[in-house]
Amino acid sequence: MFGPEASNFVEGVDKAFFIIMGIGAFFLVGLTTLMVIFVIKYNKKRHPNAVQIKEYLSLEIAWIVIPLIIVMFMFYYGYIAYKPMREAPADALNIKAIAKMWEFSFEYANGKESNTLIVPFNKPVKLNLFSRDIVHSFYVPAFRIKEDMVPDLKDNFMWFIPTELGKFDILCAEYCGVRHSYMMSTVEVIPEDEYNAWVAKVEKKSLKQEMKGFEILKNNACTGCHSIDGSKLVGPSFKGLYGAERTVITDGKERTVKADDEYIKNSIFSPDNDLVKGFNSGLMRSYKEVLKDEDIKEIIEYLKTPDEN
Repeated sequence: MFGPEASNFVEGVDKAFFIIMGIGAFFLVGLTTLMVIFVIKYNKKRHPNAVQIKEYLSLEIAWIVIPLIIVMFMFYYGYIAYKPMREAPADALNIKAIAKMWEFSFEYANGKESNTLIVPFNKPVKLNLFSRDIVHSFYVPAFRIKEDMVPDLKDNFMWFIPTELGKFDILCAEYCGVRHSYMMSTVEVIPEDEYNAWVAKVEKKSLKQEMKGFEILKNNACTGCHSIDGSKLVGPSFKGLYGAERTVITDGKERTVKADDEYIKNSIFSPDNDLVKGFNSGLMRSYKEVLKDEDIKEIIEYLKTPDEN
């Protein structure tokens, strides 16, 4: 076994891996042993004159046919493990899984959102996969499932039936930037009645979270690099930003600026022009071709709103 057996795909995937690894180990040991035997048996002292073997038809056929059979054998077990993964049941519970630098989030049919994937025990779940920025990869080792999350790729999904209660790790399996190793979440499998009660309880968003500016920042993956609670991530925090003084590096020189409307707009359109001291350049792309003037105004209004306690 390769860890917990927590989904309906574990048996098929593990079998395919065991077969492939077993065949690989057999040939590793077999060929290495054969090489040692040949080195000893056919060394120059015993056979000073090399003998060439030509037109050995049966040997040539053997080393073509036997590897072909072995490869097709491995392909068969890989295929029968993979094929069911692309055939989601019609009654599967649909959940939207969204990736962005550097976090996962999940949206349920009634609009509820969470950063942890909550699913009912022993029920088919279909995850519709989306990426807000670059290629990520949704990977649950305990479920033996992994699928790339590609921007603008339509009908991208994975499905599974959780067969164990508990919490299991979600990882990003595609290198996606400086905080790739921190891009983790959890899938929590709970009894169906508990799931129904949890998903029905839609939590009210705070005033700042309801603002359009916050949605624009979140949808463009800005909150993956800039925290809203004051903690330091890849970029400066949004908490208490508007109106505050910032020490920045401009053309190699250090200066102090005020975070007003112009500063915020310039930081979004040309992020390396006034680089906040203590942070690295080249990590943020320009959003000049992405965000409209109305979006910038909404973001500024959000940043102007006093932080909640």
